[in-house]
Amino acid sequence: MAQMVVDNCRPGSFDGGGFREAMADIHHFDSAGVSIAYTDTGGGEGHLPILLIHGFASNAETNWGATGWISVLSKQGYRVIAIDNRGHGHSAKLYGLSDYGGPIMAEDAFRLLQHLGIGRAHVIGYSMGARIAAFLALAHPAAVASLVFGGLGYNMVRGMAGTGPIANALEAPSIDDVTNPTARTFRAFAEQTKSDLKALAACIRSSRAPLTKEMVGSIAAPVLVAVGEHDVIGGSADELAACIPGARAFVITGREHMKAVGDKAFKTEVLGFLAAVGAGRT
Repeated sequence: MAQMVVDNCRPGSFDGGGFREAMADIHHFDSAGVSIAYTDTGGGEGHLPILLIHGFASNAETNWGATGWISVLSKQGYRVIAIDNRGHGHSAKLYGLSDYGGPIMAEDAFRLLQHLGIGRAHVIGYSMGARIAAFLALAHPAAVASLVFGGLGYNMVRGMAGTGPIANALEAPSIDDVTNPTARTFRAFAEQTKSDLKALAACIRSSRAPLTKEMVGSIAAPVLVAVGEHDVIGGSADELAACIPGARAFVITGREHMKAVGDKAFKTEVLGFLAAVGAGRT
């Protein structure tokens, strides 16, 4: 989940049209029978492409376009691919519990790279997208040059409690029927992004494949973990980074889960991390 408009970078504020231009062309491909949407922006010599994977109830436009990420990364010369996860955005809406889960959604991401002829890419995931990115790195390590886990720290391995109330909130006839404050926040965000509530409920009710400390500790790619200082959903960046050899932690000062994604300091840290990876300094 990610905030649509943040105070550091608002839609329409970029030079030359920025967000509107970056998100104009939406493409689709077939991922083992499921139509998956994506955008493909920028490009240049000397950089590996970047794959962006958004959070729950969000989409490529909300998570990465409106917050300025696509514009910032493409202006640095990167080719930026942003996927709409299944059940989200312009991708196919599925309603079975077996249609979702981190490993399944990671295969969508891998097939997208294959579809585009990309053998290796940097991967930036936010919240649920960070979890998907971890499964991608574990299943296809050769395809992942580096990882940024945004908005998800130690709760990646500890797990997230209370998904039942969120699913119930998504299935409620009206947001007015939702009394749980956290669940109501998710319902409001899903309505803001004009999401298919039934598909999101199936996604969050689906079986959550475990990610243990041992599993994340086996990730070989350079890793940056970046979580808001007040993010109770993501958990500690330092604790997750301590599980992964060589990983770096970055605490996004003054931010909670919804506002951290567009933070300027977060972007600056990621750009520095990518430059260090490219120069072999990690």
